[in-house]
Amino acid sequence: MSGVTDEPFRTVAHEHGAGLVVSEMVASEELVNARPDMLRRALGAEKLSPFVIQLAGREPHWMAEGARVAQDMGAEIIDINMGCPAREVTGGLSGSALMRNLDHAEKLIEATVQAASVPVTLKMRLGWDHNSLNAPELARRAEGQGVALVTVHGRTRCQFYGGKADWAAIRHVREAITIPLIANGDGASVEDAREMLAKSGADGVMIGRGAYGRPWWPGVIAEGLDPSSGAAEPSLGAEARIIAEHHESILLAHGSHHGNRVARKHIGWAITRLAERSLVTTEQAFGWRAALLRTNDNDAVRDGLRQLYDTVQERAAA
Repeated sequence: MSGVTDEPFRTVAHEHGAGLVVSEMVASEELVNARPDMLRRALGAEKLSPFVIQLAGREPHWMAEGARVAQDMGAEIIDINMGCPAREVTGGLSGSALMRNLDHAEKLIEATVQAASVPVTLKMRLGWDHNSLNAPELARRAEGQGVALVTVHGRTRCQFYGGKADWAAIRHVREAITIPLIANGDGASVEDAREMLAKSGADGVMIGRGAYGRPWWPGVIAEGLDPSSGAAEPSLGAEARIIAEHHESILLAHGSHHGNRVARKHIGWAITRLAERSLVTTEQAFGWRAALLRTNDNDAVRDGLRQLYDTVQERAAA
């Protein structure tokens, strides 16, 4: 979710009922060295609580120092990333590449936990590939080092995002640990979440790509699982306001020029969601994308978003 779960996105999710939101992956060494993009990824302490910063790295020293900096920035929870499958991450022996060497992974966990005075959690996959499904062993070691919660994506690294997440395989992790377990991968509806919980034995679910274009969606799923814990699905009018406010917050956080480009993916996903609900046709969705994603004029984007949702609401009312 790098490039997606920035401060504006997490703020919308938090305000609309998400139980816990996690920062983009923050490289520990670069955070310690105050690289601007890593500092930006770690923002949000003033708006979000509990405030979670996710750290990635391959050296115990930098993970420990990164944990200290994250705490100084207001982190109330530190999440360790051992699940990212991206080649630029695993090529640097971070993310899910750490599942190929559990002794080294455990050293990183130990260093982070010892440096932190706040809870430390861990995100992982089932393993590097189907010949090394070692998530239960890594989770067991993590619990032994003091990790407070584990999240497991139901795919191996070598699957990337192909096929379907194996929620039942996560149950092997449940059987290996006593700390809370979160299931992740392909959850996009209340029905999915119920099935994830039943098959995995997990205590909760994490929503990732299912929130593309609708950062309020984790709260809707939470509400469906446990009434009063999240928020109801917004009306089209409320959705229009949320999308507009999210757009403005992106421009404020990233600046007018860069924010315009950052917003494009979110607007594109929102249009896709409207098409999935048959509120715009495929042809209309193509036209709206062309109009809203190819201009550098933020006023034109604002006007276009209003026109889009006016059109959608008229169609829904017809």
